Amino acid sequence: MTRILQPWLHDYDITVDGPVTIVAERSGDLGAPATGIIVDDRRVVRTLQLFFDDVACVPVASSAVGSISEHWSVARHLGGTGPDPTVEVRRRRAIDALVVTETITVQSRHDQTVSTTMTMLVGGDGADIGHIKMGHDDTPQLVADPERVRWNDERHDTDITARPAPGKVTGLREGGLCLSWPVIIEPSGSVTIELTWTFRRRQETDFDADAGSQSVDWDAEHLADSTRDPRLGELVRVGLTDLRHLTLRDPLAADDIVAAAGTPWYLTLFGRDAIWTARLMASHSHALVGGTLRSLARRQAHVADIETAAEPGKILHELRRTSATSERLGLPSLYYGTVDATPLWIALLHDGWQTGMPEREIVELLPNLDAALTWMKHTVEAAPDGLLRYADLSQHGLANQGWKDSADSMRRADGSIAKSPIALIEAQAYAVQAALTAAELGAAFGLAMGFWRQWADDLAARVRERFWIGTGDDAYLAMALDGDGQPVDGVASNMGHALGTGILTPDESARVVARLLRPDMLRDFGIGTLSSENPAYNPIGYHTGSIWAHDTAIIATGMARAGFNDEAAIVAERLLRLGAECGYRMPELCGGEAVGRRPVPYPAACRPQAWAAAAAVAVHNILQ
Repeated sequence: MTRILQPWLHDYDITVDGPVTIVAERSGDLGAPATGIIVDDRRVVRTLQLFFDDVACVPVASSAVGSISEHWSVARHLGGTGPDPTVEVRRRRAIDALVVTETITVQSRHDQTVSTTMTMLVGGDGADIGHIKMGHDDTPQLVADPERVRWNDERHDTDITARPAPGKVTGLREGGLCLSWPVIIEPSGSVTIELTWTFRRRQETDFDADAGSQSVDWDAEHLADSTRDPRLGELVRVGLTDLRHLTLRDPLAADDIVAAAGTPWYLTLFGRDAIWTARLMASHSHALVGGTLRSLARRQAHVADIETAAEPGKILHELRRTSATSERLGLPSLYYGTVDATPLWIALLHDGWQTGMPEREIVELLPNLDAALTWMKHTVEAAPDGLLRYADLSQHGLANQGWKDSADSMRRADGSIAKSPIALIEAQAYAVQAALTAAELGAAFGLAMGFWRQWADDLAARVRERFWIGTGDDAYLAMALDGDGQPVDGVASNMGHALGTGILTPDESARVVARLLRPDMLRDFGIGTLSSENPAYNPIGYHTGSIWAHDTAIIATGMARAGFNDEAAIVAERLLRLGAECGYRMPELCGGEAVGRRPVPYPAACRPQAWAAAAAVAVHNILQ
């Protein structure tokens, strides 16, 4: 039986603007597994390969930030015969909404005229992103029209124009096209060819979101220039540039923008990801905070449905154009399987109010606040132990419904996997914070919400009684309670999310901080998801030993909020080092161990990814 593997991305250059992503080889070519131009989760361009006299170029260097990539290659078979290459090929590619422009400049350093034929093989397959992510690469190439230089799939029309026009266009047996240009370059001269790819939706759907990059309200350059450390400035510039181009307009209200989770696998609205991104950006972007709150409020659940995991008042987990299926999963396009997005939405509303969101916008969302609080209250009351729990009742949804949503993330100290229904420590902390902030909002807007303070105190007391493991300096918080009410006692990063939420006393906060700073948790580039002393530890396990940028940033922010500024700076400095080692584009996650002094990539990670990009701002807020 052939084993199908998810494609790896770490050696590719990835650019994005709203619904359009380009995953390219270092040369700029498309053709390797998972590469292509992807629009609305469909791969509209599968093949884009450049040759000179039927010889491929040799890549030398490349860069990708936000919507722009640059690729520098050489045509080693052309020009002089000495050891140094004399014909370089530079490709600059830019995405702007549903248009991609590529400029190819062939520069000769040779002292004689260079004559060659440039050919480009192009084609598309229309493959769905889910099909690609599962490792399938068997979608046949679409039949292209040589006369009009175009093709179409079920969802999109793809047109190519070139200046100058190709001297010849021929159809290929596989369905694509071959474009060719005669190229003559005078000594020390250059030739430039510009190609424009235009994508048109054949039909609009409720899930097709346009780019929001022109509606952001932050200035990446200004914030970057305000930093004292040039490394920090570059981290902020790249992070905010990437985040800008990850934003989408809400199809139901185009004035509102939200951050898509990450590309290429998750370029859509995810509740938890969007909320945390907005929370990390709250002091810098009213547009992102308000847009995120309203976009999620519009889709707040009103009825109970086991298949979608919807319950009245609940905030969604993800919104996709099609259902997401695999061997173990069958998620509908609108799915509510998250235990923490709802209390986090409440906390974001409070963040917005504290950072100057107009009061009228807060007032408009008060009914949604009431519904979210009601869901939280009913869910806690329904649990026999009075904790916020989750379980996959559909039997084909997410087994784990916190941010560590992989099936193997909940580990006991002996390495075994805990069974559901699970009560996460961070979910309890978010619920306490939501209740406390709701009481503040109630006092400010004349609502009877004072009882939420006592509700928060009662929940915190239950956590204090049930979640602590060990005594003295060895005490720490379990990551969860399992379905039998027993602590999931593996040492993990989850406890760090409780810092600064109001659920811990100062002494308890100090214990959590101290435990997270031990060498088995604090690594070269951040805080590990699972202790390296756990038998289940895997430095490149998704949630079992890797380091996630947003996880570490949230913990560092909580440390600072709880008054542990020196410790927060230690942790933030590790993230700064990670960003610097990764070309200042913060990775979604990396391995929990280094190779030499370099981080080990998690090969399938999204890049860029929204809450990782926003982590740069958290580092700035702590270190600046």
